[in-house]
Amino acid sequence: MNEQVSADHKGLMDGVYRYQRHIYDLTRKYYLLGRDGLIADLAPPAGGAVLEIGCGTGRNLIAVGKAWPKAMLYGVDISEAMLETARASVAKMGMSERVMLAQGDACAFDPQAIFGRATFDRVFISYALSMIPDWEAALAQAARCVAPGGRLEIVDFGQQEGWPALWKRALFGWLARFHVAPRGALPQAVATVAETIGAEVRSLTLYRGYAVRAALVLPSSA
Repeated sequence: MNEQVSADHKGLMDGVYRYQRHIYDLTRKYYLLGRDGLIADLAPPAGGAVLEIGCGTGRNLIAVGKAWPKAMLYGVDISEAMLETARASVAKMGMSERVMLAQGDACAFDPQAIFGRATFDRVFISYALSMIPDWEAALAQAARCVAPGGRLEIVDFGQQEGWPALWKRALFGWLARFHVAPRGALPQAVATVAETIGAEVRSLTLYRGYAVRAALVLPSSA
């Protein structure tokens, strides 16, 4: 994603969420399915680092902090409006010392520059790839942030293969109003990235294809 496209996407996301961020978590909990299962499975090592790409309001990072109280947490998002809400939510929960948030493009952020570290024990992306224009670049960037022996975990909209065609058309049409486009090529893209970096792939569909979970597991260093 070039700088102009990145700037345009940042402006779009800030515009979309300038007001929606105040009700985002309340409304999304009914259809962003599979997030809590991903969080429950993260199991970072004690004192390990967890990075969420596309952290939004901070809802998921706070949940990770509760589930894994010994983990250090990091979040990056392109929308400064969302990060404003995330910072307030993290502070309200008394987690400011454990959570570091930064603005950045998911396709090209420099974790060393913004967080002081290049890799993380767990990296996860929850319902964000379907909102990123150059989502394959974001996927590759996320994989580069995983430490040896670590994992990249992804959950996002599936292709609704177990649901009636009318449901799929209605859902995809509604999501498009919010600049969301489920990525039909996601499983193959995950497999391609895994092959490139020598990672193991784990994947499953949830709720008759409503959502998809995927993981890249990196081998430990010698």
